[in-house]
Amino acid sequence: MGPMDHDDQYRRVQDNLTRQAEGLIDVSHAIFDRPELRFEEHHAAATLSDALEAGGLTVTRGAFGVDTAFMAEAGSEGPVVAVCCEYDALPSVGHACGHNIIGAAGLGAGLAAAALADELGGRVRVLGTPGEEGGGGKVLLAAAGAFDEVDAAVMIHPADADLLSMSTLAVAIMRATWHGRSAHAAAFPHLGRNALDAAVLGYQNVAALRQHLLPGERVHGIFIEGGEMPNVVPERTVMDWMIRTPRLADLEALEGRVLSCFEAGALATGCTFEHREGGPTYADMMDNPVLAGRFAMHAAVVGRDMVDPGAGGHQVLGSTDMGNVSHLVPAIHPMLQVSPPGVSIHSHEFAAHARSSAGDRAVLDGALLMARLIVDLWTEPDMLTAAAEAFAHQGVDG
Repeated sequence: MGPMDHDDQYRRVQDNLTRQAEGLIDVSHAIFDRPELRFEEHHAAATLSDALEAGGLTVTRGAFGVDTAFMAEAGSEGPVVAVCCEYDALPSVGHACGHNIIGAAGLGAGLAAAALADELGGRVRVLGTPGEEGGGGKVLLAAAGAFDEVDAAVMIHPADADLLSMSTLAVAIMRATWHGRSAHAAAFPHLGRNALDAAVLGYQNVAALRQHLLPGERVHGIFIEGGEMPNVVPERTVMDWMIRTPRLADLEALEGRVLSCFEAGALATGCTFEHREGGPTYADMMDNPVLAGRFAMHAAVVGRDMVDPGAGGHQVLGSTDMGNVSHLVPAIHPMLQVSPPGVSIHSHEFAAHARSSAGDRAVLDGALLMARLIVDLWTEPDMLTAAAEAFAHQGVDG
């Protein structure tokens, strides 16, 4: 199945983006310059919403019960394509994941597609999806109906290479707490039950577990609370953990093994242990091969050779709530190069590239490639059918 003759439609998309290029880059820089943590992205959400309204779209702010989410739609009938915008930052390193690029590219794609929606008989839904960095914004929005009636969902993400997809892991986020008994550490140590010791033993148990994990499985955590004074036996210790597996279906089993490590530390020290979810569980990303293949064809037009994850030593391994979306509808999450190879996302070095000329190019290329793909989905029923069939064959884990 090859693309139809869309030259005129592609040209009009390009012309639209050329006219708004300066504004899109300004939006990317404005979001970058005021980094906001998950679910605190009031400036970023307002900046994107204002730009959508200036482009003639009606925006629902605080959409789906989430203060910093938004939704804008165009078109009255036909297939619905959702464009996902992310815009939250990270503590300390700001936009080291380049979400300013994601938000601005989604804005551009949405506006360019909206201009052709009624003519081509399609609908576009631009979604502001906050809290990707551990908050599971898309999970919350999906539960509230954001992806109902959606036929496909698209977004792009910056990286150190042009990758057709991201090598994702399903992830469970956990807050683990050990409870002991305080006592004077010198005068009455025998009366204490050391919650810090319990947590340290739990940490060491996980370290022993790691040598028996399957390839791709990851477990990592940090201490949040570990006591207040060295002469007081710590009665409470708190840790945050992330447990990752290549497939969502395998996550529960590994989580059980990790919990056994924590409970053993509590048992050995006479303490008690409890845990709770630290955020929504993220599913693995199931990139739709039909959508990804057509995206790669368009990327070649702008000089981007999209490669599979791991090819040539390039791989971005992590977790995203777009994975949850991909278990609901056909979806893609391609990566566009903004930095030299080997620069890690979530680093200060990568953050600098997110506001560079290469980052600006990714905004404009990402907007163009997504908009061209939306045109295809609206005008080629066979392509949409093929994407749906591929999605059904991929299957959905639990």
